[in-house]
Amino acid sequence: MEAKLYIDRHTDLVERCKLGDRKAQYELYRQYAKAMYNVCMRILNHAGEAEDVLQEAFLDAFNNIGSFRQQSTFGAWLKQIVVNRSINHLRSRWGRSSGLQMVDIDEYRLGEDEGYDIADDEPYDEEGIKMEVERVRQAVQALPEGYRIVLTLYLFEGYDHEEIGQTLGISESTSRSQYLRAKKRLLEILK
Repeated sequence: MEAKLYIDRHTDLVERCKLGDRKAQYELYRQYAKAMYNVCMRILNHAGEAEDVLQEAFLDAFNNIGSFRQQSTFGAWLKQIVVNRSINHLRSRWGRSSGLQMVDIDEYRLGEDEGYDIADDEPYDEEGIKMEVERVRQAVQALPEGYRIVLTLYLFEGYDHEEIGQTLGISESTSRSQYLRAKKRLLEILK
């Protein structure tokens, strides 16, 4: 199968970065920093650590930009670096503490999700939606770390459970378990 080549709007900036152009690096940083910071925050749940990891990820990206082969967009390539850096940072944090607690789904049999669905009762209201989004964001931040990380990787970053398992060094079934438990806990927090 032939590798697919993606053309993205930042090709010129990437090429200039490969030549060491600091202005091009700054422009890419400016365009991606906020979105990548949000990725870090969703995984790390700590502003200072997210800022540090973001800077390290951009340094990695710019130091290794020669290896970027345009088989995806620059943003997708950078996001992978940011997620990997965030996960590695968590691993170092776990090494200093009791570690990430995850429970294998095979130990428990969970029923169908019959939780309350907010969308069934809420009329469309722009201000209400903004407040609800903030409420959900805070609820996600309140989840235990293992739940939050798996939920974030699955829902927000688009990883499947096999990828999450490989990234975190857990089984696919443990990833599924953590996701289901995170969803259930999130609904409890939101009630």
